[in-house]
Amino acid sequence: MGTAGRYWRTVRYLKPQQIVARVLFRLSKPRAEVRPAPPLRARAGNWVLPARREPSLVAPLRLKLLNVERALDDGGWDDRRVDRLWRYNLHYFDDLNARDAEERRPWQRELLNRWLAENAPGHGTGWEPYPVSLRIANMIKGFLSGMTPEAAWLDSLAAQARWLRRRLEWHLLGNHLLANAKALVFAGSFFDSDEADEWLRCGSDILRRQIKEQILPDGGHFERSPMYHALCLEDFLDILNLTAALSPPRVSPRDRNAVASSANRMLYWLRCMHHADDTLASFNDSAQGVCPHLDELERYAAAIGVVAEHPPHEGIVVLRDSGYVRAARGTAVALLDVAPIGPDYLPGHAHADTLSFELSLGKQRIVVNGGTSSYGVSAVRQRERGTGAHSTVQIAEADSSEVWGSFRVGRRARPSTPIVTEWEVCCSHDGYRFLPGKPEHRRCWRLDPAALTVKDTVAPPTVGAVARYLLAPGLRLDRVSAARWNVLGARGQVAHVEVLQGHAEARKAQHAPQFGVTLPVDCLAITLVDGAAASCWHWADNAHFIPDR
Repeated sequence: MGTAGRYWRTVRYLKPQQIVARVLFRLSKPRAEVRPAPPLRARAGNWVLPARREPSLVAPLRLKLLNVERALDDGGWDDRRVDRLWRYNLHYFDDLNARDAEERRPWQRELLNRWLAENAPGHGTGWEPYPVSLRIANMIKGFLSGMTPEAAWLDSLAAQARWLRRRLEWHLLGNHLLANAKALVFAGSFFDSDEADEWLRCGSDILRRQIKEQILPDGGHFERSPMYHALCLEDFLDILNLTAALSPPRVSPRDRNAVASSANRMLYWLRCMHHADDTLASFNDSAQGVCPHLDELERYAAAIGVVAEHPPHEGIVVLRDSGYVRAARGTAVALLDVAPIGPDYLPGHAHADTLSFELSLGKQRIVVNGGTSSYGVSAVRQRERGTGAHSTVQIAEADSSEVWGSFRVGRRARPSTPIVTEWEVCCSHDGYRFLPGKPEHRRCWRLDPAALTVKDTVAPPTVGAVARYLLAPGLRLDRVSAARWNVLGARGQVAHVEVLQGHAEARKAQHAPQFGVTLPVDCLAITLVDGAAASCWHWADNAHFIPDR
């Protein structure tokens, strides 16, 4: 009954469209159509250098992906010993547009030829819709950036577009469907035929409808993952770049304006969700190094005319539609999660991190969340999604949202509307309503010129409630007394913590800044007493000064 209940709490939120689409996706067995590619469309505009990642092709037929390096000959394209996400990345061909890609063109050409020879059309990981979508866009971006295509590559590119057109991910929706749409827009714009026009119409129609659903009024992507938000922004910038590079423009002015308007708001949102060291906030599934660095996205956006405001140097920004708050004062930036875990029908990238937060002083991270190192079905994935891996309150060692599997969520925490008064933000959630007494967690943050006070209450009071604060890698806790703890870095003290309520102790925890990387960190754990805990984080008001931009 427990397992049946969990499945029901998970599937009851799905759209009927998703269920029908999943059945049709599994039953459909289309054949890949390999025939000569349509002619190419004339290029008369200006193709701007796209956002660049770090290289992944480190030697001929040797790749480093997600911090794991392997030779292609050691297992090939579909080695089941390797995590599925690594195999997905192997088929993306991101290196075609990575930093200094031009210097690796001979290696890239060899890799592409091997891919064509060893991946039968319609079979294997490389022909799943998401890798197909990213590879189509990457190949076309590489060609527009000066890489001369071979006839066999173009024939394969067209075959991939035909295949994708019949394997759209309507059962998954979200960022996967947006990637499908982008690939069809790219293929439909790059080739010149009636067939290509149909790809373009299909991709544009999906894009038009999904922008309205997936991009919230405050600019946030509705899955509430800063990493996937940045990837989606990159997709929109690529589409704007494409429309300027081909003549006549293939994307309609109306659709282009919708993409440009969304990109503007998304850039502002992304700036709000970065710390001063330009690292992404670790809410839900987010990891550094997957999306292009903020500096690259900024350069790219400026080059194609996308502009957005910067968040204020001091003040509170409430991203009300997506559910995040940025509080900046002096050198401190606190990013607060008062968000729902995501759209009810698509919570796959959610963590049980409601009312968690991160704190930085200048370019020094202080308090972090646990991060994401793996997508596999494993104890690591379960731990990293769980409440205990985040800087928030956990009750009775339970998760505030019922995360399970790799991408499943049953019961969900529902946050209240945050109350913002001057420099204080308060919010509550009901994620522990299944426990005896239906306890509710309420948290208030107050940011003063040189201090952050965090107050937690659980009502009714419940045994086993713990507030955790994970410190950034490289920092450690030093106990001065039961009520005072120093936060030490490589150069000495960076802050100190006064425990105003509750019983504090130092514990060991883990932080995953990137896929494949897990680091030990210190954690200050404060057990609530009579349903309450409070701490005040102090620093010098001139600490870690960062110059104005």
